Amino acid sequence: MSNINFGTDGWRAVLDKDFTVENTLKVVNALAIYIYNESAYKRNIIIGYDPRNKADEFALLIGKTFSKYGFDTKISDKIIATPVLAYTAKNTDSYAIMVTASHNPSEYLGIKFIPPYGGPCEDSVIKVITDNLEKEFSAKREERELITEAFEDNYITHIENIIDMERIKKAAIQINYDGHHGAAGKLFKQILDKHGIKNTCQNMERDINFGGFMPDPKEKYLPYLKKLCKETGKIGLSNDGDGDRFGVFDERGIFISPNDIICMLLLHLVKDKGYCGKLAKTAGASCMLDITAKSENIEVIETPVGFKWLGSAMRNDDVIIAGEESGGLSIKGHIPEKDGILANLLIMEMMAYSNKPLNLLHKEFLNKFNRKFINERVDIKFETKDKQDEIINKFSKLSEINSIKIIKTSTLDGLKLYLNENTTLLIRKSGTEPLLRIYIETDKEEKINFYKNFIKNFID
Repeated sequence: MSNINFGTDGWRAVLDKDFTVENTLKVVNALAIYIYNESAYKRNIIIGYDPRNKADEFALLIGKTFSKYGFDTKISDKIIATPVLAYTAKNTDSYAIMVTASHNPSEYLGIKFIPPYGGPCEDSVIKVITDNLEKEFSAKREERELITEAFEDNYITHIENIIDMERIKKAAIQINYDGHHGAAGKLFKQILDKHGIKNTCQNMERDINFGGFMPDPKEKYLPYLKKLCKETGKIGLSNDGDGDRFGVFDERGIFISPNDIICMLLLHLVKDKGYCGKLAKTAGASCMLDITAKSENIEVIETPVGFKWLGSAMRNDDVIIAGEESGGLSIKGHIPEKDGILANLLIMEMMAYSNKPLNLLHKEFLNKFNRKFINERVDIKFETKDKQDEIINKFSKLSEINSIKIIKTSTLDGLKLYLNENTTLLIRKSGTEPLLRIYIETDKEEKINFYKNFIKNFID
């Protein structure tokens, strides 16, 4: 079999190395077999692509191949954000293929397969698709015409039914936005401009190298936005390469972690908008989410890392908000897929309801619980899975760290060590890259540095 590995959110590989025409056609064949076996030719196929190098070319190749196989296929008329395509899949009962590598380095390209419910496919589906990789699609019928279509209008209408845009406008909220050269920028600005919401935008044009930064809306990759917030006294918002993750700075240029934002939005949805139900979070997300949910008597569903698990929780349970530490969230009434555009608008709506600046809202949130958690992730590259397993097994044999006893462990995803109510370590293999990811959560910066040094020395 060719070097095609489906991870937590589809297949990603280095362009022109493993992400080739030959391998892409193998994936298309595998998907076509799965789709035909599930619904024959009853459902449409829709194709989207982000700004990455050759993403548009591969999207056209995929679209033409499905059309040649007899599927009624539509391709986006422009660069599109993943949540827009996911919503379109759900809204039109279609299968969707998104050509993107999301937040991965610029040399990567990938394929996300989105079933008609509008969220990531589950492991059982991935197994079937993987088993199909060396097979040929044989149930061909007469070739169809590949249709080009705009997918964004229905998504915008849907978002306007969720978010109180008029309240945001009346609150005169102004923002700085960094498009990060990604797929979401122009659409996000279009929504703001349509409703007369003032905004200052940068890095909106296509750049296959994402301005030399990782297309990930983390503080270290957004230095210009941080500077702009400090200079203007306005909040800063951003998204990743395909628009499904968010990043936010307050009016002072201080980055607010996705964990805290998800907690604050949970309170906003419950208290301001009357939502009820449960909170879904991943094993890598902060204990602060549990504390916040408990304060409102809200049940917590904890899943392995990866939005496919949160999406499953959203489809099978009554979830108010589903969130992960890497900047992905969705809410009740939306798609079971993370949406960075929605997240940005929810943050603005929360400010509009309170009529307070974001830095004050964040301060009040921290004071409410008199707790603060600091999170950091350490990524360590190992060429073989055996070595990754060896390190995880080594961690599993620990009974204490620096005389602090490990009081509980969890194997929901990798290995999670609970040292006390303030400190956890999660050690797990990445589903998209050859990495061992170690998530540190504790209550003081010096403790973060201690555990980072401990991890380095322990592994060495």
